[in-house]
Amino acid sequence: MIVNIKNKETNVRYLQVDAGVRYYEDTVVDGADDISLYDSKGDGVPFVPCVVKVKDKPTSCIYSDHYRWKPLIDVSNGQIVNWRKGTTADVLYKVCDEGVYCLLNNNKQQIIRIESYVPALLDPYGNGYGDYIIFSVDADGYIKDWNFNQELVDNLIKGDFNYKEDCE
Repeated sequence: MIVNIKNKETNVRYLQVDAGVRYYEDTVVDGADDISLYDSKGDGVPFVPCVVKVKDKPTSCIYSDHYRWKPLIDVSNGQIVNWRKGTTADVLYKVCDEGVYCLLNNNKQQIIRIESYVPALLDPYGNGYGDYIIFSVDADGYIKDWNFNQELVDNLIKGDFNYKEDCE
């Protein structure tokens, strides 16, 4: 999809999400609550697809910081391309300012990296207030009611913690 990024028309194909999730158990995977890493004191692995272990064991009292949720979304259709086929989920993730969102080209090369609150494009119904990723994913990895447009890209970029308007 062609969008304008910093006054340059750019072909964006993917959104790479890297989210520090607090409570995996708030998400329903295949009809069941995901694991509570708090209750298990960090033992076990979340059931939801796209989870990546980033360190051997948790270092916070929430017990979930040794995993990151890293879906790769095709922006043209809302399909999570690294989703485990056959799995459904109602995603509800509290991210709390621990999100990194990268727009990538067709070759999965980074166009822009944004550190921000949860962008509106990961909360199609607007109920997450910048703290929650909220959406449903079908068995083929498609996000229900996915939308990607210039306004959402602009808001994503302006939400970057390091964003500065260019001076003229």
